[in-house]
Amino acid sequence: MADIIQLLPDAIANQIAAGEVVQRPASVVKELMENAVDAGAQSIKLIVKDAGKTLIQVIDDGCGMSETDARMSFERHATSKIRQSKDLFAIRTMGFRGEALASIGAIAHVEMRTRPHDNELGTRIVVEGSEIKTQELCQCVSGTSISVKNLFYNVPARRNFLKSDTAEMKHVMDEFQRVAMAYPDLFFSLHHNGNEIYHLSPSSLRQRVVSLLGHNSNKKLVPVREDNSDAVQIMGFVGKPEFAKKTRGEQYFFVNKRFIKSSYLNHAVRIAFDDLLPEESYPLYVLFIEIDPTQIDINVHPTKQEIKFEDDRLVYNYVKVSVRHALGRHNITPSLDFEQEMSFRVRPDTPSSGSSYQPPNIESGSSNTPNWSFATGDGDSVDQDRQKTNLENWKLLFDELTIETEEEASSGVPEEPASITIASKATEDATIDDEQQSFTRAQKEPYQVHGRYIINHIKSGYILIDQQAAHERILYEQYVAILENTETYTQRELFARNIELGPADAELLREILPFVNQLGFEIDPFGQTSFVVQGVPTDIGKSVSVQQVIETLLDQYKSNLELQLPTRDNLARAMAQSASIKRGQSLSVPEMKSLIDQLFACAMPFKSPSGRQCFLSFDLEDLEKRFQSS
Repeated sequence: MADIIQLLPDAIANQIAAGEVVQRPASVVKELMENAVDAGAQSIKLIVKDAGKTLIQVIDDGCGMSETDARMSFERHATSKIRQSKDLFAIRTMGFRGEALASIGAIAHVEMRTRPHDNELGTRIVVEGSEIKTQELCQCVSGTSISVKNLFYNVPARRNFLKSDTAEMKHVMDEFQRVAMAYPDLFFSLHHNGNEIYHLSPSSLRQRVVSLLGHNSNKKLVPVREDNSDAVQIMGFVGKPEFAKKTRGEQYFFVNKRFIKSSYLNHAVRIAFDDLLPEESYPLYVLFIEIDPTQIDINVHPTKQEIKFEDDRLVYNYVKVSVRHALGRHNITPSLDFEQEMSFRVRPDTPSSGSSYQPPNIESGSSNTPNWSFATGDGDSVDQDRQKTNLENWKLLFDELTIETEEEASSGVPEEPASITIASKATEDATIDDEQQSFTRAQKEPYQVHGRYIINHIKSGYILIDQQAAHERILYEQYVAILENTETYTQRELFARNIELGPADAELLREILPFVNQLGFEIDPFGQTSFVVQGVPTDIGKSVSVQQVIETLLDQYKSNLELQLPTRDNLARAMAQSASIKRGQSLSVPEMKSLIDQLFACAMPFKSPSGRQCFLSFDLEDLEKRFQSS
């Protein structure tokens, strides 16, 4: 039998390795920036064109490389970080495998210019498809400059799998933020298509976090610091509970300054907040864990973003306790919730016995149609009306009980009259019929369960509606129609409002601003990270923070980028998710009726844009079977 096993050529082996190390332009950014940090650079500049598909360039003022080292750096498993196997358990550098440059050189056009500080001339090397095309001496500044052009030019299938420029640029900025956040004492800058997005001077950790996440994040931060243990030290910041978001994003774990992803440690932070966070909310945190390198294994995944701890339970408990101590020291404690279940409340629109209820006057401008601006409002006025109505009803009930008690005490139990006239009997029967009809009508009205679901009667049984999912579907179809027909209604602001965003969010908003304004906003750029709001959609309440609406809109938009949706569809989804009524928000009967009517007027009422069921139906026959004994 002939031999069939053979060694792969270096070019093919490098492409296989590149598939693990370089998954998208952001992977190149990560590897090159980490190499610059390991080289001892004090200034790192990142230049990107077309989200990295055309150009990725990293310029640093590090130690530079000699001519021989520059050539060797493109060989597989060539590294200066480790010498023997035991070094894998004492790693303090960001890189150590020696695969990055070889993998990048296999799938792109790479040009390197590098010069040590004590040399007069530098080295220029050009690599294409793992093949060194040029190696020569050149004049260049000390340090290293690496340009990566035409990424995946020889792997068209991989290039076709790349997502839109917006989605890829989001990943590039994520990698930039992670490296820049871990090293606040270094200078970083990011340029995209000629525009400077970040200019980060050396600063403290808090200043660096605020510079990366936006000036509004400063008021959200609670410092965390626990360095009493010899095994683990933790420092950083967590966000205040009231600023938690509905999407994951601003959550960073660093172990020995290396960014990692860990659902296990994320659970520790979540448990530390305990009852401080509403359901389905995620807190901000930037936590740095310092631990002996011998207690961890980072050689687990090609991206080096997964770590195994020798004693993971110790780290878990230490993170949980550290966050709890930080929240306790800053007097962030849960407030008691005396909110009643809305099913047991007397609604302000429901007439009570003995009350002087008046129907709305249509001629005066009011109507039975609910105002959907409650969807994003805080509901303070509605709660105040309900509290006032409840108080009046309790007083009325107390007065009636007091009068009846006094009459019974003075005259005893009243005797039954000997005879009843026909007229009074007819009047009593009519009153009973009216009461029965009112009771039957009240039974058929929709009502809420736990402020989340709406129960509505149908002929065959009843349906259970998820109010948030249903409203998302309604708003989504409305916004899609607006974006397709370019017909919108804007409520002009009496005084223009300024909003401030983080550099990454500002860049994203600037890119999709024409579509955002098409939804009814009137927003104009005002500086690098500031915007002026001249008007908002008419369905957004006056008491709503425009800053919060825009931030939520951008968060939802970013979370949908991986779905590769058209910009209009993505924006409609994001706007619907950010503006929909939330779970736990109480609705009046007219509001529930309007929600139900609008839901079943939709073209696709069954599911929300995110795929959640909008309603479930229950038949009386099925319910009857459930109650029958087996």
